[in-house]
Amino acid sequence: MLHAIAALDAVRECCQTEQPLPPELGDWLAGSIEKFLTKECDDLNESFGIVQAHGGVPWWLERGIRQRDEALRELARLYFPGLTVSAQAAHIRRLAQRYEGTAWPRDARSGDMPRRYSGTPQAYLWEAFKSGARMPVSERHLRTLLQPTGTDPGPSRAATCARGPGSFNNEETPNEGEGK
Repeated sequence: MLHAIAALDAVRECCQTEQPLPPELGDWLAGSIEKFLTKECDDLNESFGIVQAHGGVPWWLERGIRQRDEALRELARLYFPGLTVSAQAAHIRRLAQRYEGTAWPRDARSGDMPRRYSGTPQAYLWEAFKSGARMPVSERHLRTLLQPTGTDPGPSRAATCARGPGSFNNEETPNEGEGK
């Protein structure tokens, strides 16, 4: 499902920057629209491959969780290198709680990240809170998501028009979940 969302992000990016769609992306878009127009699929979500499994996490929340987790991992990597995962989690939890109580109420009303956050830990906290996923997360959850696993955390936030072959398809991606 997230591959389809990444493809839609790439279509949006190409349209906003007035760049042509790569042929593979154009074929995917045309095929998805064709499925809807020929009534092969009941709705646009289904035709684009954005179907939530019964009881599953909606696509927008799954994407938000991945964005939040990516921002928190980057925060740990850039600002707390060399610390244990437990120490990183404790520092990030304290920062997130402080940010939630002081700056986030004001920042939440703004559509854009304040410029003064650029190059600071607050930039990553802003991204994590703005993702729409639950924040702040528990220290235990932070330890889990900061644990080096060697697995791919999922598609990048930066979908662009320059994706290579095989990037756009309707394959399902396993849900990452909230650590229930």
